[in-house]
Amino acid sequence: MTDTDVQNCVPLAQNRAVSRRDALLTGLAISGAAAAASNAGQAAAQSPPPQQKKDDRKASPKRYSAKKSINLWAFPYPERMSLRECMQLAKDAGFDGIELNYDLENDLSPAASQKELVAIRQLADEIGIEISGLCSFLFWPYPLSSLDAAKRNRGIELAGLMADAAATMRVENLLVVPGAVYIPWRDDHQPVPNDTCEKLAREAVGQLVKGAEKKGVSLNMENIFFNGFLMTPMEMNDFVDSFGSENVQVHFDTGNISMFQFAEHWVPILGERTKNVHFKEYTKKGTDYSLETFRPLLDGTTNWPEVMNQLELINYQGFVTFEYFHPYPHYPEALVYQTSDSLDRILGRM
Repeated sequence: MTDTDVQNCVPLAQNRAVSRRDALLTGLAISGAAAAASNAGQAAAQSPPPQQKKDDRKASPKRYSAKKSINLWAFPYPERMSLRECMQLAKDAGFDGIELNYDLENDLSPAASQKELVAIRQLADEIGIEISGLCSFLFWPYPLSSLDAAKRNRGIELAGLMADAAATMRVENLLVVPGAVYIPWRDDHQPVPNDTCEKLAREAVGQLVKGAEKKGVSLNMENIFFNGFLMTPMEMNDFVDSFGSENVQVHFDTGNISMFQFAEHWVPILGERTKNVHFKEYTKKGTDYSLETFRPLLDGTTNWPEVMNQLELINYQGFVTFEYFHPYPHYPEALVYQTSDSLDRILGRM
């Protein structure tokens, strides 16, 4: 082979040489393959990743339609945070709603004018969070079944004011504690015989029904094991049904009956009477029979997967509200975010 022949060839291997024409064709083929590979890579990048099977060790593999809410008692209000700050924090943490508490003082009280109540609703709308309901501790110092007529009448009056406030704020749900045989955390409550408690509770709620119907407010009876009244779901059903009104329903609390009973057993018996729900964690491993017995969500013995299954079977799509009475003394935002994460796992939102 002459020098000229060598110059007209391109080496492809140690023992082989090809013409410039063959080399050009080979280069074009390689370029085409590279382009095809690039296009395939781009298509793969644009296509959605394959769906991974949900891990039930991390969260519910099934998504439920209930809405996330949190009670204002979980915030350091009003000592360290304003109502606006609490609402905004709940929104930032991913809650759909917040449950507000009616008291003798603070923003939501008998002293609040209609203008001020409307402003609270406008604040919630501005922030973009729903008000899932109204709640109150005032049913304890002023029980609707108290043997003291003055206390009983004051309780009925306050419940009426709560219903008025709910209507003004366009809030549908009002939690009502209809009566109490015993209130272990108060030493100023005279125990009430069971039959008397039921009679007085029926009379008190009966006085509130017509007003609630006119206002479009649902009076939701809450089950509370510690107070010795409405101790079974059947008793609750009989009490609620006796009023014959769509505006008397149930506010079911998972923790309040968990000392000796099970939340998932109550759900199907209450059925569609359940208008609102409190998620309170409870542990059967030990209790001191006080509000201290309730715990952050998932740090207890509640069978949350089965509770959710039962709520779905009755087609419950309302709020599930975390109720807790002890804001963290340091970095209180942590409790709010932890609860939001726990609810996401319970509801299958992860």
